[in-house]
Amino acid sequence: MAVNKTRTYRLALIGVMTAILCVLGPLSIPLPFSPVPLSLTNFAVFLAVFLLGWKWGTVSCIVYLLLGIVGVPVFSGFSGGPAKLLGPTGGYLIGFVFLAVISGIFIEKFEQKRYIVAAGMALGMLVDDLFGTVWLAYLMKLSFGQALMMGVVPYLIGDAVKLIIALLLGSALRCRLKNLRILA
Repeated sequence: MAVNKTRTYRLALIGVMTAILCVLGPLSIPLPFSPVPLSLTNFAVFLAVFLLGWKWGTVSCIVYLLLGIVGVPVFSGFSGGPAKLLGPTGGYLIGFVFLAVISGIFIEKFEQKRYIVAAGMALGMLVDDLFGTVWLAYLMKLSFGQALMMGVVPYLIGDAVKLIIALLLGSALRCRLKNLRILA
């Protein structure tokens, strides 16, 4: 009985976190100097892995991407479809999977050591930014440095703020769900 209850909670949390990704993902602010908008998607990915762990948080992220690929308007600017994945932000979208895996592993392994968790989250963002920058450079025929200046550098302060808020909020929610015995 307890195993079925745990599975039910996990499936429900995967659905809720996927829904949160689908709600926060489209909310974006286009910037005139870059095809990469300001977005809350990486923040939602962080919350997903805090609440679900790396494995199920990554599943939530993949479900979000699949919904977008089939045309549900869950990507930035309420867009969807495979063209979005092949467009300037496609590398960042694929990078979200690595963001979930890397940050989720750090969250699970070093839960009580916030500085190490924050470093793991930053490493996950770095890998996501690397995928995004390489794809942006290739697609727009830019140098790596130009793509970095266009798709990463202007967002560093905002990403740091999202990381800190996700660290504080995610840790608190994770602790609360553990106290309620919803998380293992």
